[in-house]
Amino acid sequence: MGGGATRLYNALTRALSSSSPLPLPSSHQPVDTNLDPAFSQEQEASPVCPLDPEELLRQCEEALRDRQPRLHRKFTRLNDGASAPSSPIRVMQWNILAQALGEGLDSFVQCPPEALSWSRRKYLILEEILTYRPHILCLQEVDHYYDTLQPVLAGLGYRSSFCPKPWSPCLDVEGNNGPDGCALFVDQSRYECLDSVNIRLSAMRIPTNQVAVVMMLHCRSTGKCVCVAVTHLKARSGWEWLRSTQGSDLLRHLQNLVQKHSDDPAAAPGSNIPLIICGDFNAVPTEEVYHRFTASPLGLDSAYKKLSPDGLTEPEYTTWKIRPTGECCSTLDYIWYSHDTLRVDAVLDMPTEEQIGPNRLPSFSYPSDHLSLVCDFSFK
Repeated sequence: MGGGATRLYNALTRALSSSSPLPLPSSHQPVDTNLDPAFSQEQEASPVCPLDPEELLRQCEEALRDRQPRLHRKFTRLNDGASAPSSPIRVMQWNILAQALGEGLDSFVQCPPEALSWSRRKYLILEEILTYRPHILCLQEVDHYYDTLQPVLAGLGYRSSFCPKPWSPCLDVEGNNGPDGCALFVDQSRYECLDSVNIRLSAMRIPTNQVAVVMMLHCRSTGKCVCVAVTHLKARSGWEWLRSTQGSDLLRHLQNLVQKHSDDPAAAPGSNIPLIICGDFNAVPTEEVYHRFTASPLGLDSAYKKLSPDGLTEPEYTTWKIRPTGECCSTLDYIWYSHDTLRVDAVLDMPTEEQIGPNRLPSFSYPSDHLSLVCDFSFK
């Protein structure tokens, strides 16, 4: 192994071998993060030695050389008659499965315990990210932000912000790595961050356990702005009303933030600011929160409908797992975008049932029970 590769391997090993979690409050008392910039755990990408993404990907593949073949997915290209975008925006949305939940609470009865070990999953997660290399990366159930994802992705040039859940269920698992939450990573070579806020979502003015991270970004090549949000709404059936209210609260915050920057000529001269909202909504397309987003005055549409023949139907599934209560195959994850100001140029397709396999997700081939969503956008 040459000197450069050795340095990279050592940097990766240091970043990924840490098993000491960052000291965090042991209390489950909620922290009010509602638009509180002081709560935003932002990190600038300032590594001692930048990492080579191609070499890092090879290191991940080498660490996983004994695994089953990874899921083979292709991009569906749209707008064939249109010219190629001069400054495409690649966005990845992914619930990566919190380590403490995967090993301690989620009970994936068909998944071998060794497939859920962090020593294996961290390479699978990084491999997925490095394969598609998004400019904007939106993650949920992140509980290894400080010791793995932030340092490694900072080495690749990403600026990031992390917002933990006030009462993370991960804290109830013995040996946990701290609370899980939402994280937003942005390629600093492409975007300048003008504003960043962490939001604790409310229902009827009462703070809940769900959060969102929002960044106002300035595209360095086009000079245009785009507002990006990542969230993770309340899980489980019976909580549809809460998801709907949380979604409305997020839309209200986004409308206020966009209005604030639209009124600032230095941030977005004379233009409407597009929105990209990613998340695990824990809601199927028939739920009220989905309809609230489609009917929003912000002019939103769901990018993954582009995979359907009629352009109106969501995929059959974005998550597929087997728990003691039975098999769950449904669409819960979305990438919403402003259809008047952004164009969808490509969408990463979904793997087939045969590719996923009879034991479903997660597996030795794939680290999460949710599939990643990846879209290429361009400014209209």
